[in-house]
Amino acid sequence: MSDQAHAPTSRSKPRPAGEEEASAVLKLGEFEDVDTLTLSEASLVINALMAKRRKDRKDRNETDVLNKTLDYLDAFARFKQKENVEAVERLLSAHKELTKFERAQIGSLCCDSSDECKTLIPSLADKISDGDLQELLDEMAKLMSA
Repeated sequence: MSDQAHAPTSRSKPRPAGEEEASAVLKLGEFEDVDTLTLSEASLVINALMAKRRKDRKDRNETDVLNKTLDYLDAFARFKQKENVEAVERLLSAHKELTKFERAQIGSLCCDSSDECKTLIPSLADKISDGDLQELLDEMAKLMSA
C-alpha cells in the first residue's frame, strides 16, 4: 500500500441553473405551466405503458431506474384504482385557484388536515380557505379507503 494522499474522487453537486422554489411563493421557472401528475397518476401512466410494451414484446428498455421508479410509485401512490385516480383528478381540477403543481402536491401528499397541508405546501396559505381545503382532503380520504 502506498502512503500517498489521493485527491477526493467525488466533486460537489453543481447548483441548479434556475431559481426554482416551492415555498410561500412558487418560483417554478421553466416548469411554471407544465402539467404535473400526482404519484397515483404517474403510476397509472407508467404501468399502462409498461403493460403495452410487454404485450408488444418491446420490454427491452426496462432499466434499473425504471424498476426502482415503479417500486417507489407502488409504495407511495395513495390511489390504486383507476376510477379513484380519475375522481381525485376531477376533485383537484375543480379548484382553479390552485396551480397545477399545488394540485399535484395535494393529490400526492394526501394530508389529514388543512393545517398539515398548508404547512407542507406553504403557497396554499392565502389561496384556499381551511374549510374548503379540509373538505377536499376529506373527499380524497373517502376515495383512498374505497
